[in-house]
Amino acid sequence: MTSHAATPQPSSSTITIAVLFFASAREAAGVSSSSLALESTDSAVNTKMLRAKLASTYPKLAALVQDEESITLAVNEEYVPSGENWKLKDGDTVALIPPISGG
Repeated sequence: MTSHAATPQPSSSTITIAVLFFASAREAAGVSSSSLALESTDSAVNTKMLRAKLASTYPKLAALVQDEESITLAVNEEYVPSGENWKLKDGDTVALIPPISGG
């Protein structure tokens, strides 16, 4: 009789993020807030993954959310600097903030 060792399965976890949409992001998404579930396998959920999930969930928002110059993210009221990729945890609140123009 041959015994087979169990093949390790990637660990998978789902976290829920609250998302707040402002200005043009709200107009493109058609909502002012949402709750998104993100699944992670072997790596932590991060802001890059969130941008991809938002683009697939809200197609009209895709061009904006994938361009860091068009949408700034704030995680729990702290701005994520352009080019940085922050880890997210269950219960975080992420705001999508378009550039502010004024005069």
